[in-house]
Amino acid sequence: MSVQFSGWEVVDDGACFPGVMLDPAQTPQNKGIYKMFHGTSVASARAIIAGGFQPSSGGMLGKGVYMSRDVKKASNYPYLSTSSNRVILELRVCVGRVKRIDKDNHPLQYTWSSNGYNTAWVPPNCGMKSVPSGLEEDCVFDPKRVTVVDIAKAPTTAIEKELQQLLDKASKHPKGKAGHHKDVCPLCKRMTQQGAHHIKQKCWTCGQDICILTCRYCQNVTLHRY
Repeated sequence: MSVQFSGWEVVDDGACFPGVMLDPAQTPQNKGIYKMFHGTSVASARAIIAGGFQPSSGGMLGKGVYMSRDVKKASNYPYLSTSSNRVILELRVCVGRVKRIDKDNHPLQYTWSSNGYNTAWVPPNCGMKSVPSGLEEDCVFDPKRVTVVDIAKAPTTAIEKELQQLLDKASKHPKGKAGHHKDVCPLCKRMTQQGAHHIKQKCWTCGQDICILTCRYCQNVTLHRY
């Protein structure tokens, strides 16, 4: 199930809190799955689609994969690059446990990942000198939480077509490093994102352990109970 709201999409595969709709200034929910963007070069876009994200060894938020819910932020990357060499990838991100970093020299600015957090979030216009643009930014520690789902922008139609073909090919042959790796729910037999398994519960009709999406024993489609 997906929900559209003011250009932002929330994806609910049964493993996240449903119905959370965010603009860049809204706080992400732990375990939520959100649309984000990553700006990169044409060559790097090819490599990311084929082999997955490689975490940055450092940066404003330390090690991880940097991205933003604000496509304007992503459009500024790579720095010192011309528009003819800039690609914006659309991502689906399972954020896990999120730490808000909203000031310079925050005590967990570089160590959030070693303190039990999966994603660091810098809200827009928070006054950090290291973010002069004031635009929202995120850093995800584990690249397996990030899936490339579309080409949001490419410098030419030809490059967009090439990248889309690579993406279509990668989607048909999922790889864990690319964030496309899928697990199969043992109960409903549907594909799930790695690390985002479906919630299990008792079917109120037959009493069997089932996935919340469907009951394979009595064939009843179940409703989410939250």
